[in-house]
Amino acid sequence: MAEYRVWAPEHEQMRVVVDGETHPMYPSPGGWWHAEVDGAGHGSAYAFLVGDDETPLPDPRSLWQPGGVHAASRRYDHDHFMWTDSAWTGRQLPGSVLYECHIGTFTTDGTFDAAIGRLDHLVDLGVDLVELLPVNAVDGPWNWGYDGVGWYAVTDNYGGPDGLKRFVDAAHARGLGVVLDVVYNHLGPSGAYLDRFAPYFAGSNIWGPSLNLDGAWSDEVRRYAIDNALMWLRDFHIDGLRIDAVHALRDTRAIHVLEQLATEVESLSAHVGRPLSLIAESDLNDPRMITSREGGGYGLHAQWADDIHHSLHTVLTGESQGYYADFAAAGLTGLAHVLCRGFLHEGTWSSFRGRVHGAPVDTRRIPGHRFLAYLQNHDQIGNRAAGDRLTQSLTPGQLACGAALVLTSPFTPMLFMGEEWGARTPWQFFSRFPDAALREAVRSGRTAEFAEHGWGGAEVPDPNAESTFLDSKLDWDEPTQEPHATLLALHRELIALRRRWPELTDPWLDEVEVDVDDESRTIVVHRGRIRVVVNLGHTDATVPLDRGVSRILLASEPAAAEQNLIIVPPEAFAVALL
Repeated sequence: MAEYRVWAPEHEQMRVVVDGETHPMYPSPGGWWHAEVDGAGHGSAYAFLVGDDETPLPDPRSLWQPGGVHAASRRYDHDHFMWTDSAWTGRQLPGSVLYECHIGTFTTDGTFDAAIGRLDHLVDLGVDLVELLPVNAVDGPWNWGYDGVGWYAVTDNYGGPDGLKRFVDAAHARGLGVVLDVVYNHLGPSGAYLDRFAPYFAGSNIWGPSLNLDGAWSDEVRRYAIDNALMWLRDFHIDGLRIDAVHALRDTRAIHVLEQLATEVESLSAHVGRPLSLIAESDLNDPRMITSREGGGYGLHAQWADDIHHSLHTVLTGESQGYYADFAAAGLTGLAHVLCRGFLHEGTWSSFRGRVHGAPVDTRRIPGHRFLAYLQNHDQIGNRAAGDRLTQSLTPGQLACGAALVLTSPFTPMLFMGEEWGARTPWQFFSRFPDAALREAVRSGRTAEFAEHGWGGAEVPDPNAESTFLDSKLDWDEPTQEPHATLLALHRELIALRRRWPELTDPWLDEVEVDVDDESRTIVVHRGRIRVVVNLGHTDATVPLDRGVSRILLASEPAAAEQNLIIVPPEAFAVALL
């Protein structure tokens, strides 16, 4: 006997079709409907008939959609999978290094099982947590993942729910935690049937329909999102969630949905006996996001810190268009500011927004590990017209300098797949909806968007073309070739250095000092007894330090020390112990 349940509070009739046979459903409190069906079990196909409509629709909480987002759902029994990670005690965010990965382009095959074959590379690199781009069900054979509509189902493009569990199990066996990117701010444009069942939507944003988080019937809609988050952490043994674009969550209730989520995740963490992390993507520059609930904040554990990226990017590349303008104008001084505080805009004027933006960070109360720092990520590469990585515009020396500033920072560092060896493969925007009109809308919309940024239409790869997807796959022959092998070794050494010296994982921002020299283009970061000296200039730089150098711990090019002076070649860095 199998039970089927669905929330449809405004309908007078609901039916469920199980393995081709239609069964009536009966109302339950709170707008739920239920039915019990003999003989149905793991793998049984089922769909719902809403009201008097004879169109079968997949379950909004379907765990398995092997036929795609428009097809019937399949029952999935979590007990069907045999885990081997009972000894896993988790991986906390403080002190960790993250690695962002898109399963479809991480390997040639683009599956969870193929990705398992590359986990030892990540272990050798020294990372602690693998952050996966969204893996929920999406219409079409390839996609970034942010057009998902089956939030509870793992796409069969990568191997379905069992495939994700095999990946997590294998990662845990190697001491790696797994963070999953989840999207609660919108649904994709194809297969979003939630509004056929109930008032899930409250208008739309620039990406698609958005959730009704604070209107009538919103209690169950909030549960829909929060239950989804808890499912990944509990049933798939995921160690943390990266929550996409939380600034687009419209919620006017006294307890914000993010705070409610943080509260329930803390309870789950206590039950499963391992740390569970919540990481926000937010452009609000609002410290409350990562302030503890005891301190009056939402209680999330960290957030992506785009200000750090933008400062690094403009200093290294010289770009100043669009939202880079303020960061380019601030130059090295602005970079010094964000390396000490996480945000550039702390209640200051943002020319891109045309208003004051952000709020001050209390560096004595908010540790640096609550900011994720990165030189590249999927957005900052893929949302460029050609999806070009920094490898296309920077020298290996400049890439090494950027890596040093991120990996010796007081923040939680994150690398984007292939960044560790300076991958030359692009990472472009790609999707492939079966509907031709939707494909054309995506293509033309993407071209128009980039035209506003000064890129011509001919330079924007067709998002629908298979070549755009295939070109974005990593080339695993590169890491053994130069200059990639040297850059990879340097990333390994920087991560090992971070792990060896407690000064480099010390998260307290009020202990960090940064000196910059605009003329010589040098940066000196003070981390306790350690000085990270970066020379972005084109000639040797002789940099005075506040104390004598005991020894040079690591240098990207041969560097020399004389008493309290250190000599660093152009486009190189040195890490010195005083």
